[in-house]
This record gives sequence, structure tokens and C-alpha cells, in this order.
Amino acid sequence: MTQTETILAHLQAGGSITPIDALREFGCFRLAARIKEIRAAGFDVDMDLETDGEKRWARYSLKPAVPAFAADGQGLFAFGSGKGR
Repeated sequence: MTQTETILAHLQAGGSITPIDALREFGCFRLAARIKEIRAAGFDVDMDLETDGEKRWARYSLKPAVPAFAADGQGLFAFGSGKGR
């Protein structure tokens, strides 16, 4: 499994990751490059900047998937059954 696949699996499991996490857990020195590959594959990755007052770093996570349509084929914003109009 590649670093990109391993990091993606971690994110898909609901995890988040910082550059230091990536180095410690996966031996990845270039997390931003792996995130770019994950985004290029079509995944929606969120980035939050964190700080300790001196330094700043990114924390990445996957944005929750939002279905385009409900299981019954109605749009997400379709209210009621449409009957009686």
C-alpha cells in the first residue's frame, strides 16, 4: 500500500492528520503532496490551520459526503410529497 493509500484509508476511517502525525505514523515527509494526490483523485479534503501561539500547521480531514439525492430519487430540498398542490 502506498503512503497516499494509507493516508486516505486513515482519513476515510474518520481520522485527521497533521504533518508531524504523517511523519510519525506513516514515515511521510511530504503530507501536502499526498493530500494533493488525494484531492486529484476526487476526494474533498478539508484543511484547518492550528497554532500553538508560535508555530502554525495544517490539520487535514475528509469532508463528509453529502448525497445529491435521497434514496427515493427526490432532491435533498424536496419537502413533502408534492400532493395537494
